[in-house]
Amino acid sequence: MAFGFDFKREEEVKEYIENLGIEYRFGCFKEKKPQVCHLLGDYLESIKRDFEKAGKVYRSNCLDHNYGKSCLKIGNYTLIGKGLLTGDAEAALPYFEKGCELGDPTSCLHAGLLLAGAGPNFKVKKDIPRGYNYLKKSCDADDDKACQYLSGMYLVGVPRDYKNFNPHKPEENKNVDFLIKPNPKEAFKFALKACECGNIYACANVSMMYNKGDGVEKNPELAEKYKTITLELQKASELTKELKFQQGLENK
Repeated sequence: MAFGFDFKREEEVKEYIENLGIEYRFGCFKEKKPQVCHLLGDYLESIKRDFEKAGKVYRSNCLDHNYGKSCLKIGNYTLIGKGLLTGDAEAALPYFEKGCELGDPTSCLHAGLLLAGAGPNFKVKKDIPRGYNYLKKSCDADDDKACQYLSGMYLVGVPRDYKNFNPHKPEENKNVDFLIKPNPKEAFKFALKACECGNIYACANVSMMYNKGDGVEKNPELAEKYKTITLELQKASELTKELKFQQGLENK
């Protein structure tokens, strides 16, 4: 598709970009290809910066063509108000749920977080069992954030009523009615999976849990191993940020 274009010449770059948009429109509107419709949405979003049109394409591709990634996109647009007047978490939730049903793990994550009450400004009625199921589905698909969040739920527990709940003093929670009871073994299991999926915070938790013997048999050698993994992930993250910063300077 790019053959014959000299990308060092501004006019040819512009021509290529316009032709790309034409190809995506044809593939979406004429050939009805969901993957191409999603690419058209990405094109309108990142190249044309027309978020309103991009949102319409994502919405149609989600509802009409059952494309999970587009459900995630229009869910995010609806959540934060991108291309719209105001954000609406309640209206965003069905898009995330549909995206999850269509096999998109990040949609499962977002649906789970909303239902679990993870966002302080999101006015969605809490439903911990439903939220848990979405998070579990996302974790099963190797989403590190979902696994880490589940680990946290088991680490301190999820009370039915937060009024008399103190996550920092477990001994004061003996009479608390839990929806999810604290379970160090389950907390460790999900933290380990999150770490294996590359979550730096989970790796740090796994190291500490091995060091203290929380939810797993105490093992100083494994504690040191996961501490090393944590540091390696931290260095990799800092290097990535540095590279992106330098690229930004070069592009100015």
